[in-house]
Amino acid sequence: MVVHDTVFRPAELPAFVAVGGSDLVELVTYEPGTESWRVLSLDSLVPGHGIGSALLDLVEGAARGVGSLRISLVTTNDNVDSLRFYQRRGYRIAFVDRGAVDWARKIKPSIPLIGLHGIPIRDELTMVKDLDGTESATSGGVA
Repeated sequence: MVVHDTVFRPAELPAFVAVGGSDLVELVTYEPGTESWRVLSLDSLVPGHGIGSALLDLVEGAARGVGSLRISLVTTNDNVDSLRFYQRRGYRIAFVDRGAVDWARKIKPSIPLIGLHGIPIRDELTMVKDLDGTESATSGGVA
């Protein structure tokens, strides 16, 4: 996974998982920090059952538990389902990095040109949720 020119290996990241019987049904990976944590992936094999929300709550609770003030994540411009999911849970678009995915393809050429719903994948969108309930100090912007 490439995010903002950084390569992450999800299997090496901290995670919360949801298991149904002996099957993995959902997984969230994250990167803990001091003031801010970052969600790096949220993958579901059974969407629409609230499991992703519960896993996201676990990450947010763990971050609050160590005094972190913010959770951030990055998604791509084509991922309208993700944008809807996170906004409904209090995340706000803080920054649009225009052309970031085009740049990431130089590191990871297997990133497809066309994504969900036939939308060209070009930009990274950073979303932020303040855990103390205040608005983010990040004013946002477009690069």
